[in-house]
Amino acid sequence: MAKRSLHKVLFPKQRKVLTTFGENLLLAMKRRGFTKKMLCQRTGFDNKTVNKVFAGDPGVAIGSYLKIMSVLGMENNFAELAAHDEVGIKLQNIKLLEGAR
Repeated sequence: MAKRSLHKVLFPKQRKVLTTFGENLLLAMKRRGFTKKMLCQRTGFDNKTVNKVFAGDPGVAIGSYLKIMSVLGMENNFAELAAHDEVGIKLQNIKLLEGAR
């Protein structure tokens, strides 16, 4: 029986998010007039890795996504990904309101 790579197993919703993220990076590259070859040269990645990023492959290291975003001038977007924590803020507000009673 083949060994299963658990890090590549995602729920369908998670897979869709990652696929959309990769597609958005591909569109950003095209909007800037970059080619995959240029991206490979600037990141040091091979074409296979760049294609995996654009496909939203979960087996690609998060640093690879960040490096491509950096070449595209989007590294600040990466920093903002977890900054808007709506659920955490709601939970904190509930605790604060409970303490006021």
